[in-house]
Amino acid sequence: MPALAALPFRSYAPSAMLDTHSHKFIQPLLNLIARWCLRVGVSANTLTVAGLVCGLLAALCIALGAPQLGVVVLWLSGLLDAADGTLARLTQPSMLGAVMDITFDRVVEVAVIIALAWRYPEARLALLLLCAVIVVAMSLFLSIAAAVRNDSSKSFYYATGFAERTEGFIFLSIMSLDASRLVLWSLLFTAAIVFTMAQRVRDLRVALARSAPPM
Repeated sequence: MPALAALPFRSYAPSAMLDTHSHKFIQPLLNLIARWCLRVGVSANTLTVAGLVCGLLAALCIALGAPQLGVVVLWLSGLLDAADGTLARLTQPSMLGAVMDITFDRVVEVAVIIALAWRYPEARLALLLLCAVIVVAMSLFLSIAAAVRNDSSKSFYYATGFAERTEGFIFLSIMSLDASRLVLWSLLFTAAIVFTMAQRVRDLRVALARSAPPM
């Protein structure tokens, strides 16, 4: 059996949803932002940090009772987060940038969830469950990235699934704007992440089975 790091991996999920299907529509804007940053000397890592700052500001807005403004700033954070990868590919992608990107993504998500928990204490149990599932899902995601061969343009193998960055932002936006059903939306978000984990485990099992030597 080949070493885990050499395993080819293919997603058999119904395909990543909005992150994949909206890419062709948003990419021209990302290219425009990346080229402008390149001209003025803004690095990809700087753009990543700017996305983090916007995400934290979005969480602060939500905690202070301005969810509409918070959602707008949250999506600005997401735009910067998407543009940093495009900028990195125009310059030179780095492992530091990849680590910052994936870490800051989770920081923003957890910051928004904490802001919601601060603002709406009656939903704290559901939000705590959501945070716990995000931690497990990220552990699985990184384990798969370390276990399989990376043939993509990214710095590591990106296992796709039902709920990715865009879907997460949609859930967080709805949770922020529809506080009367915050528990329901939190549980639905949790269920979407669990479903995505199941997809990734299934895909990994298929890859392992295909790489096993014949009996």
